[in-house]
Amino acid sequence: MSFTQPTRHGYELEPELHRTLRGRPPTETLRWLIEQLGADKIIEVEALPGGTSSAVHRILLGTDQGATLPVVLRRYVLDWLAEEPWTPGNEAHVLELLADSPVVAPRLLAADLGGGATGAPTVVMSWLPGRVDWRPDDLDGWLRRLAEALPVIHAVPPGDGLRRFAPYPPERELPPSWSEHPAAWRHAIELYEGPQPDVPQVFLHRDYHPGNVLWSQDQLSGIVDWPSACVGAAEADVAHCRANLARQFDLEVADRFLAMWQTITGTADYHPYWDLTDVISWTGSDDEPDPALDAFVAAAAARL
Repeated sequence: MSFTQPTRHGYELEPELHRTLRGRPPTETLRWLIEQLGADKIIEVEALPGGTSSAVHRILLGTDQGATLPVVLRRYVLDWLAEEPWTPGNEAHVLELLADSPVVAPRLLAADLGGGATGAPTVVMSWLPGRVDWRPDDLDGWLRRLAEALPVIHAVPPGDGLRRFAPYPPERELPPSWSEHPAAWRHAIELYEGPQPDVPQVFLHRDYHPGNVLWSQDQLSGIVDWPSACVGAAEADVAHCRANLARQFDLEVADRFLAMWQTITGTADYHPYWDLTDVISWTGSDDEPDPALDAFVAAAAARL
């Protein structure tokens, strides 16, 4: 088994984007936050690294009596929101759904979904302790806990108002010019253009992978980043996590994760559709070769 350096997605930003996403939130936003949560002052503002779609800060609020409250402030400040204006409302709705569940997720504390008071659609949630861990000491235990968390998520009653899962479309012409397995990518497109496998529909995180899981003393302490949650096949969450594991570690690690999930859930069949349609949107316009992704696609297509 080989290990590769984890991709530092969202850690190295262009200067302008860094200012937009990591800069201190506007004064009116912080004033609104104080009023909403009944605090008296801002003690600390910390930009959280890793994200590229929204501005996320940890804010430590305080009162004159000495009490403190850490919260997470997410502001949707980028232009992509015009294409998916439902996202802030979906996040707030999902956090409310999770409030009475056993899922270790943030709780909704306040929201300005239209941005009228804060200047941009804004969601405030509870802060969860822990850290992202891509290099666990106990890899099998880490994988098992990742797999064990999924049935807990998928058991949440979805209620009404959630969108239906659909694979994200390709962002460029496929197969990539650098691929050593172009036929495998063509199979992926064929599956994307066809019907999904007929499997039970459940509540999905939709972006489940180790970068959205927090750990404390080798125990899973939180699952974050819920704006894209929807209703679909459990296998969609499995595939997204598998693809991330294959790129950061290797195919064998991704397969071990799948085997653990199948054992935990008693699921015998896993169609390559889920792997292949998950990753067709992963290739960007820079035409940078991605051998790990190419190998993942080839392995999935070989199971058809």
